Amino acid sequence: MKRLVSSLKLFDGKPGGSIRQHCLQSMLRSLCMRALAGLIAWMPFFWVASTHGQWLTESFKLTNGWNAVHMHIDASHDTLQHLVGDDPNNPITEIWQWAPHPTTLQFLDDLQGVIGNEPDFLKWVRDSTEPQMFDRLQGNTTYLVRVGGSTSTYTWQVKGKPVPPATEWTISGLNFLGFSTVPTYPPNFDAFLVPAPELQHDAEIYQYVGGDLGQNNPRRIVAMRTTPVTRGQAYWIRATNVYNRYFGPFEVVLSSPSGIDFGEHLGTAAFRLRNLTANKLTIALELVPSEAPPAGQASIAGAPPLLIRGALNLTNLTYGYTNLPTGVKRKWTLEPNGTQASETEVVLGLDRAAMPGAVGDQFAGILRFADSLGFLQVNVGITAKVGSSAGLWVGNAAVTQVGNYLKTYERDSSGNPAMDTNGQYVVTGINTNIGPVASPYSLRLIVHNPESGNAVLLQRVYVGPDANTNIVVANQESALNKSMLSQARRVSAAHLPWSSANTGWTFNVLLNRVGRASGNEVRFPGQVFGERCFADNSGHGRCQPNT
Repeated sequence: MKRLVSSLKLFDGKPGGSIRQHCLQSMLRSLCMRALAGLIAWMPFFWVASTHGQWLTESFKLTNGWNAVHMHIDASHDTLQHLVGDDPNNPITEIWQWAPHPTTLQFLDDLQGVIGNEPDFLKWVRDSTEPQMFDRLQGNTTYLVRVGGSTSTYTWQVKGKPVPPATEWTISGLNFLGFSTVPTYPPNFDAFLVPAPELQHDAEIYQYVGGDLGQNNPRRIVAMRTTPVTRGQAYWIRATNVYNRYFGPFEVVLSSPSGIDFGEHLGTAAFRLRNLTANKLTIALELVPSEAPPAGQASIAGAPPLLIRGALNLTNLTYGYTNLPTGVKRKWTLEPNGTQASETEVVLGLDRAAMPGAVGDQFAGILRFADSLGFLQVNVGITAKVGSSAGLWVGNAAVTQVGNYLKTYERDSSGNPAMDTNGQYVVTGINTNIGPVASPYSLRLIVHNPESGNAVLLQRVYVGPDANTNIVVANQESALNKSMLSQARRVSAAHLPWSSANTGWTFNVLLNRVGRASGNEVRFPGQVFGERCFADNSGHGRCQPNT
């Protein structure tokens, strides 16, 4: 896809006469649209906004004194004063955020020196009269949390937006981090670190055990075979001169560190699954509904309706697909790391036709990944919004059926056509049924769909700078800047009748966001994998890749 224009104006037949001015979308997308002629692959101009709205609660088991916490969610939507300070039942008195200065990070190899080096932490102190150094919890960040009073144990529940793991490792010095392990029955350190033998044998790992800070808190882990790698807990790891890329047996490689956001118009998203072990590994994916949003946050209409693209059928050049409903797991088995097929690309499609609601309504969920070893649970947020179909749509209709106009005539006793008294052949019937063509052929269609009123089918449009050098879409060349015509473009549908006025043909309704226009039998159910689509006589479609 490529960016074309961002602000467009459609002009009528009179030079300078504006039908409607509105910001149209500025990139191309593909959908499928079925008309009487077949399915139309549309490409509108669109603008993508990036917001994520899925929610998940994670629990942190704390003991009296100091605890180390690693956030796999982002709770920056609210302040610590509201989340902690205003809750009389919450015994947390201090939270320190690990934020070492970049210039000194690689030299921090003395654990006790780090603990005493307060400039490497940002501090939030409950009921402090001094300005707080930070006041929100961020994802993929490590904290020291102090539980005060007489509370011996406390389960701290925090609701936020899930974030995929994104850990930085320093080869010289201390690393303070957590692992995205399963919340129940997590692996022990010895088993977890098998794919990373240098860490397993040479690393020094320390954990906080509650109580005051001192020589034995944090304490080095010695019993690696019996100490679990607890989700949400952070550990100090010292492994001098060890370059580490291992944080679990598999990796989810995303194009955005914040998750997947379809916005209002995107139809596909891709990510890669990578096996980091020396053996075959099966990775399962499950769509989990979002929890209810916190007060003041946007409501969620439901989980997004997702599809998973299957393999390409080389016989008919079509892609298969499977649905991904909530609660159902889809699995991939990957070969050992470093070999062919040790990673795979997964392409998700969004079925926008299955997203009821008003424009702007939000659908959100969580993609939950797990491995056959039972080690990791990676949560990736996924969001989509109901989009508008307003704009200029340009696409190709694959004609699969045509209308007949066949007359049958009366014949006389000799089998010859009979004529009436005026010398005209006598017509006994006219066949206007729609029949299939031998093979589909393409016709371009250009449709302007305003925010209100009726959609218009056009024979041609002009895209280019106007007199003020603003990019406009017009149905007359006279609306363009004559000195800048080299930068303009004419888009035509040569098979439609040409007229100088170029007023087009008006639909009886708007195309709504799923493309239905009653009376014209126009639908686009949502082409999600960037293919050309065709319909058979039953109204079902198939798609093949664009070339």
